[in-house]
Amino acid sequence: MAQKFYVVWAGRQTGVFTDWATTHRQVDRFAGARYKSFPTRAEAERAFAGGAPRSTFVRRAATKASEPASVQAGPASFDLQIYCDGACDPNPGRAGSGLAVYRNGELAQLWHGLYNPAGTNNTAELNALHRALVMAEAGISSGSTVQILCDSTYAINCISKWAAGWEKKGWRKAGGEIKNLEIIQAAYAIYSRIESKVHLTHVSAHVGTQGNELADRMAMFAVECANEELCEYAGKIDIPTILRMRAG
Repeated sequence: MAQKFYVVWAGRQTGVFTDWATTHRQVDRFAGARYKSFPTRAEAERAFAGGAPRSTFVRRAATKASEPASVQAGPASFDLQIYCDGACDPNPGRAGSGLAVYRNGELAQLWHGLYNPAGTNNTAELNALHRALVMAEAGISSGSTVQILCDSTYAINCISKWAAGWEKKGWRKAGGEIKNLEIIQAAYAIYSRIESKVHLTHVSAHVGTQGNELADRMAMFAVECANEELCEYAGKIDIPTILRMRAG
């Protein structure tokens, strides 16, 4: 196998590394890790000196010692990517939602809010997905390609799999009530209009995917601020600083 050289722009240690095992220790489960492999040392050193490309980001951090296929970060495939997440402390208890919005692969906005003093993690996830769908519909109407990335299998299934059947049955399901029905109906109404144009994608939580980690921090920030409205983050968008905020 040909020698590879690994650049770590963001990790426990940064620099150029000559083996994957060492590189893996720097980026494994490191929130916001940025790294890429190169065929020659000269290319790696030039890339490290030039800084991480702003139009690329690592979609997930490695969790195994073997080199993952996704170690090379590529340009964003969508004009608009919206990461959404919910948090609740405790569960049930104080809940909030967060979003991280990327345009052409670059972080553009962070949002937080939708505080509920008597919520659950599921309601927070659904609220976040609902607002992501609102943003997605606006983006699609302006001609953008849109991807929503959500780490809640429950929220995704409610909107993309189960809601259609529940609607046909008069919003009923066998075995009992549909929990969180009002927000599911609101989110599904949008999803049913844009289903063929929006890419709704599951992303693993807390494995170092930058957008997911930022949405998570915004969700916890919403819990701490107790702001009921969805608000754009007013602070400086300094990614390392935000990633050091409390995680959900």
